[in-house]
Amino acid sequence: MSYSKPVEIRWSDLDPNFHVKHSAYYDFGAYVRMSLLTEVGLSTEVLMQHQLGPILFREECLFKREIQFQDKVSINVVLKQCTATYSRWTMQHEIIKNGDTVAAIVTVDGAWMDIVKRKLTVPPDFIISVMDKIPRAEDFRLIERKS
Repeated sequence: MSYSKPVEIRWSDLDPNFHVKHSAYYDFGAYVRMSLLTEVGLSTEVLMQHQLGPILFREECLFKREIQFQDKVSINVVLKQCTATYSRWTMQHEIIKNGDTVAAIVTVDGAWMDIVKRKLTVPPDFIISVMDKIPRAEDFRLIERKS
């Protein structure tokens, strides 16, 4: 099971070759990732109340098929791995065009930052309970926190 959301290709998403430019794939991933967090209960307002923000350490895209302006695109996102406290996590996005073709796979490694102290932090229990609602990848795994 995954979270899925359609995205609309805008003219500004295209490059001079008339297909979706590389940076738009990352923007699509961020949009769907934040939509997912909002829908499970981690809206920007809630994050601000808890003085937390998600940060990324790595963002990688495997480009498989080009996407053109007229293509119908949806993005699936799952939690690929995380620590038991969700202090660190990896999410994977599949960008699907025209219903059945994987056009790209975007993978991000992230963590939670205390936006006042500007330091990485373990999220409070409330955030942990909400993060439990995020769909897991079929090969999901729990990871040990590295020192």
